[in-house]
Amino acid sequence: MVNTHYPVDSEHVMRELSRSDRLLARVIRRIGSFPTKKRKPQHPFASLLQTIVYQQLAGKAAEAIFGRVKALGANGFPTPEEILQASTLELRSAGLSRQKIAAVRDLAAKTLDGTVPTLAKIRRMSEEEIHERLTQVRGIGEWSVQMFLMFRLGRPDVLPIHDYGIQKGFQRVYGHKKVPKPKFILRHGERWRPYRSIACWYLWRALEEKQTKPEPRTKIKKISAGRSGTARRGRKEAPRSPA
Repeated sequence: MVNTHYPVDSEHVMRELSRSDRLLARVIRRIGSFPTKKRKPQHPFASLLQTIVYQQLAGKAAEAIFGRVKALGANGFPTPEEILQASTLELRSAGLSRQKIAAVRDLAAKTLDGTVPTLAKIRRMSEEEIHERLTQVRGIGEWSVQMFLMFRLGRPDVLPIHDYGIQKGFQRVYGHKKVPKPKFILRHGERWRPYRSIACWYLWRALEEKQTKPEPRTKIKKISAGRSGTARRGRKEAPRSPA
C-alpha cells in the first residue's frame, strides 16, 4: 500500500475511478498519481485561522498578512489566548479587516470552550459532526469545512459541488458548453464513491492543464443520488481551488 495523504491505496483508487468513469480515466492517464506525501498534523485552530486570513485574498497578499498574524504569537504562532489578548489595533496592523478580526476572535473563543475540537477528537468524528461544529465559527462555512476535511484530515470521499474550480474542471473534462449545476455534479459524482475527494483533485488538475482540443461531450446516464443530498449551505465565503 502506497502511503498517501488519504488512507487509501493510490493505485487501487486510480483503477477504480478509471473503471467507473472513462472520461476521468483520460485525465488520470495524463496526470498520473495523486500526491502521496502526508501533511504534518495541525490543530484545527491553526488550520482554520489560516483559512480565515486567506479568504478573499490573492496568494502573496494572504501569505504576507498571515506572516504578521503568526508573529503575534510568542512562539511563532498565536494561541487562542494570544488572539483574544491582542488589541484591535494589533490585529488591524497585521492586516486583518474588521470582519476577519471578529472571525478570528470567535474562532479563538470557540476553541477554548470546546466547540472547535482538538485534533485527536476531530479525527474520530463523522463529517456531519465536524460540519455542525465548525460552521458555528464566524466566517467558516460549508466550503471551508470541506477543504479542511479533504486536505487536513485526509477524508477521501468529499465532494465540494459549490467550488467553482470543481465546476469549471467538470465542464472541461466532460465537454459541457456551460458550467454544470452543482446538483448535476453531485449526481454524476455518485460513480466516484468512495473516492470523490481524489476525483476532485483530478478535476482541479485538469483545469490547470493547457487546453488543446476540447473533449467531446458524452451523454451521461442519470444515477440516483442515493444517500447523498445537497449539503447545507455554510456562511458566506470565497471558494478557491486548492493547490
